[in-house]
Amino acid sequence: MMPLDGLRVVELAAIGPAPFCGMMLADLGADVLRVERPGGPADAWGRSPVLDRGRRTVTLDLKDAGQVAQALDLVADADVFLEGFRPGVAERLGLGPRECLARNPRLVYGRMTGWGQNGPYAHTAGHDITYLAVSGALHAIGRAGERPVPPVNMLGDFGGGGMLLAFGVLAGVFHARRTGRGQVVDASIVDGAALLTGMVHGFLAEGSWRDDRGVNLLDGGAPFYDTYVCQDGGYVAVGALERKFFRALVQRLGLEDDPAFHGDHLDRARWPAIRARLTETFAKRPRDEWHVLFRDTECCVAPVLSLAEAAADEHNVARGVFRELDGVRHPQPAPRFGDG
Repeated sequence: MMPLDGLRVVELAAIGPAPFCGMMLADLGADVLRVERPGGPADAWGRSPVLDRGRRTVTLDLKDAGQVAQALDLVADADVFLEGFRPGVAERLGLGPRECLARNPRLVYGRMTGWGQNGPYAHTAGHDITYLAVSGALHAIGRAGERPVPPVNMLGDFGGGGMLLAFGVLAGVFHARRTGRGQVVDASIVDGAALLTGMVHGFLAEGSWRDDRGVNLLDGGAPFYDTYVCQDGGYVAVGALERKFFRALVQRLGLEDDPAFHGDHLDRARWPAIRARLTETFAKRPRDEWHVLFRDTECCVAPVLSLAEAAADEHNVARGVFRELDGVRHPQPAPRFGDG
């Protein structure tokens, strides 16, 4: 039995974070019924066979009053309703919270937008990169003195968006089952991305973080938490933050007697010398040789794998992190559930 067996979800077809939420719910056993528009999605570029997995589908023309009534019939038997339109669109279709909750007072109505349902930017067009820009998260990503770097669309659309929508929806379901009253979940990518910067705001408040990119402990500013190019052009990722991991790294590299590694590695004055020596050292061997050298050590070093390489990595294979279905590589559902 799956954790969400018996949960009934109606999802209006959309792109990006809303279907990611639907995928997560379906992965854990929810019965997700997607309502498609006639002719398929208008923005097919934002859809994928991975995000679309696990659904049943029905096609309805939501510009037709009779078919909107059919959609409301589906809502009447659902636990959750998901929509990813701009604010006001669902209301104009006759599928807003008022109409849906009138048909089903226990319904959890999940709304996914970039800016949120209200505020000065609510009706403005945007994408992951613009939402991250306003949340402050984008400012923190990139090399010192260079432009901010968009982190694909993982941090906004999926981390701050779809994943928090799923969290909010399940919190709403818990509330509805205790009280008999539904909820409207206003999930905004700006809100979610800002929430994900919580630890950094804490560091700022205590003075251990500078409000700039590429100069801090976790943003590539520290030489022991960064990537390095190898002899063959591949990369390794180094995450030797704690003193014991840093000392293990230095010993494994045979650099204990190098003056660059004497003293406290958290002393920023030492970082340029440490970086120079690590850059020089990692350039002496191919990436996969470094992987063999650091495997099963306490050094916190790993090869930077491509998407294709990650699917073949021994750890990922052993845990079944990826699976190929109909010629498409699928990351498998997470988290996992079991008895112990």
